[in-house]
Amino acid sequence: MFLTAVNLAKAKSKTVLVQMVSAAGTGYCFNTKRNRLREKLVLRKNDPLVNKHVLFHKKKKIRSI
Repeated sequence: MFLTAVNLAKAKSKTVLVQMVSAAGTGYCFNTKRNRLREKLVLRKNDPLVNKHVLFHKKKKIRSI
């Protein structure tokens, strides 16, 4: 049996784990999953340091799931 590059290729995962950081400037962040094919992720969630709902932006990709 001959192994080729086609046999050894891995499938790409559909989801990515990303770190979200608060736009309020408090430094509060959390991790969430997003679809690989989706546009940039922006969420509106509660920031406990200012006790208000604020926007959270993607800071960095952590790993593929």
